[in-house]
Amino acid sequence: MKILRNLLALLAMFFVIIAALLTSFQLAIYGDPQYGFYESLYEKYAVTDDLHMEMKDVMEVTDYMMAYLIGEEEELSITTYVDGREQDFFNEQDRLHMADVKNLFLGGLALRNMLVVLAAAIIVLLCLWKEDGRRDIREILTKAYRFAAALFGAAVAFLIIAFTIDFTTCFTVFHEIFFTNDLWIFDPQTDYMIRMLPEGFFFSMARKILIYFIISQGALTAILLLWEKLAGAARTAKKE
Repeated sequence: MKILRNLLALLAMFFVIIAALLTSFQLAIYGDPQYGFYESLYEKYAVTDDLHMEMKDVMEVTDYMMAYLIGEEEELSITTYVDGREQDFFNEQDRLHMADVKNLFLGGLALRNMLVVLAAAIIVLLCLWKEDGRRDIREILTKAYRFAAALFGAAVAFLIIAFTIDFTTCFTVFHEIFFTNDLWIFDPQTDYMIRMLPEGFFFSMARKILIYFIISQGALTAILLLWEKLAGAARTAKKE
């Protein structure tokens, strides 16, 4: 029973860590409702020059695209001035691919919510568990988190090294894993969206997601260590 309790605690901590990672995606992508980070990247990669657009028009397209991805717009279509003429910024391939991206993103958020509920349910179950000599739940969860974080951290470190060495190949593999078609392969000559979102944009976004994730794990570690310290102090006081 002790092994089962430890395994449940480990599972709960894995759920928490994955939920934190998915939340990091959401914060990096939607944390700034004005999309100032996007604008800074557009300036960095000279997106307006490649598109022959004004920044205000690029930001209008961005705002609409992001509203579509979060489910606030039904169709990915917006008329703007691009390449010197008024036209729909998105073509049919853009719409088909971004529909896949939308489903992936919203599915990730739904998975995050489910993992949070499952983790909470497991933690409640562990709190009610009377086995293992009434071993303090804080100690169990803290040790489980350390182990889960070590395994997850090793995987993240591997991915960081891989993406740093060859971002293009890793980016390609990512799309081949999560998409069942080749609609994500764009031609800069005909597809405006890939001009607006060059490879460097995604590299910068991945780095921002990583920063949010590291911060979340640092905060969670601090909370659990404090919780464990309070547990130790409570046990000492009880003995006295």
